[in-house]
Amino acid sequence: MSIRNPLSRDPLPREGSPPSVEDVILDAARSCILDFGLRRTTLAEVARRAGVSRPTVYRRWADTRAVVADLMTREITAVIPTFSAEESIHRQLVDAVIHVSTNVREHSLFVKILHSDRELFTPYILERLGTSQKAIIDQVALAVSAGQQQGSIRSGDSRHIAVMVLLMAQSAVQSAAMVAKELPGQSLTQQVRNAIGAYLAPDNHTPTRGDR
Repeated sequence: MSIRNPLSRDPLPREGSPPSVEDVILDAARSCILDFGLRRTTLAEVARRAGVSRPTVYRRWADTRAVVADLMTREITAVIPTFSAEESIHRQLVDAVIHVSTNVREHSLFVKILHSDRELFTPYILERLGTSQKAIIDQVALAVSAGQQQGSIRSGDSRHIAVMVLLMAQSAVQSAAMVAKELPGQSLTQQVRNAIGAYLAPDNHTPTRGDR
């Protein structure tokens, strides 16, 4: 039994299937951002690289930031794993959070945007949840509910717990560079693992060496 990504569509083309027009355009946008940065990426250049007309792009996205928002959602949801109810959901969820946050922290696209266009992320830090954040919350909430039934995850509102997991992981991703001298790479990853593992542990759980 698997707990699958709640998004109704696969964010990447399925193996053996031709890519959709949207994915071709998003691939072109990704290429532009990596080459020029967000500020110098235009819808005209995205259309040219995608090999489609400008109206084809404009019909789908109003501006470059809208394209980038969908691109980020695709890149993030592509690394959200599934869970097996036959194994410890607690362990799988902690591993998944580390997997996703590490992938995002080291992802070439996010590194480029964080270094050159950090303000793009500001609304999703201070004002509102983005599509990819909602997708993560949905997936984590499903896993938390399954883990609670299994007895491997603490009691409480599964969605509230999922939001807190997102906040913890997101903070570590966004602030990794700031604390790099104090808490470099692998040490940061281990501390995030410890924090989320302890937070999700069942109420009557006594930490052991194996939990670390």
